[in-house]
Amino acid sequence: MAKWGEGDPRWIVEERPDATNVNNWHWTEKNATPWSKERFQQLYKDFKIAKNELECTIENVEKCSGEATLVLKWQGCILNGSNTSHEGKITIPNLSEENDLDEIEITITIDKSNEESEILKQFMYNVGRDQIRQQLGVYIKELKEEYSKNLILPKKGENSVPKDETRESKVNFGYHTASADNTKVTSNGNGPVGCKLDVRTLEMVVEFQCNANDLYSALTKAEMIIAFTKAPAKVEAFKGGEFHLYGDNVHGKFEELVPEKKLLLSWRLKSWPSGHYSNVLIELEELQNCTQLKLEQSGIPAAEYETMKKNWYRYYWHSIKQTFGFGVPLADIL
Repeated sequence: MAKWGEGDPRWIVEERPDATNVNNWHWTEKNATPWSKERFQQLYKDFKIAKNELECTIENVEKCSGEATLVLKWQGCILNGSNTSHEGKITIPNLSEENDLDEIEITITIDKSNEESEILKQFMYNVGRDQIRQQLGVYIKELKEEYSKNLILPKKGENSVPKDETRESKVNFGYHTASADNTKVTSNGNGPVGCKLDVRTLEMVVEFQCNANDLYSALTKAEMIIAFTKAPAKVEAFKGGEFHLYGDNVHGKFEELVPEKKLLLSWRLKSWPSGHYSNVLIELEELQNCTQLKLEQSGIPAAEYETMKKNWYRYYWHSIKQTFGFGVPLADIL
């Protein structure tokens, strides 16, 4: 996984016709990690997020690792409530530079769960994450425009590259765009303490070069799930059985299973508001040359819709094809 700033080609000496390392520039001599740690402290220490009677403050940067993981410590209180201070953490994993700011994964957690702390957690989820992303935008802009200044070097076959050459700032999750999208927006009361949550429904169709039995096994057998997720997994593939994937960041229950035909799941991300689950319906149809998978996921928090759409393609369909040879994954992601 890239360290802070390694994703930008301006940080790497391109191959030159004379094989010369011009002025000794090389990304290992321009490691952005120390600069990033200091800048994140400046951007987030004592950063306040407040609205109505809810007030939360990011106290400090608890972790800023070279593996591109940022952890912030926050505390908050309800001013017209008990005035009790509640604490939690904000985790931003896999931060690099290829996708849009609104696609950055931000997980909000609380240290102790109770009625007030759940209100504050949802406030940070609905309001705080946008302000946190705005600060990340400042960081990325400065990293691009200031810290990488004068690091642009000639490419092979070129004499020079203008010093003011810029590249669109993006933050990498590695997700790929889905090809099918039928959306509806609703509201429900699944959020904690009676808060309504805007939700959306995602639909997609994907084809796999395998029979229905093999694809069904890939979605229900622990050893195959571990293989394509490349992470420990707990899978109880029977009605009422639980599943825990990707370090428990994805978990839920099997509500219905029809071998080779159908899966119905209660499904959630750990970062979603407490108690909120989406419903995932997966239907398999074996055709003459492939097996067609149809997915419908209802109850996705609206703010997470685009991320979820891309998540399925990268972390499920693309990975399954790549791991088991069920088709050429590039056809789905280009």
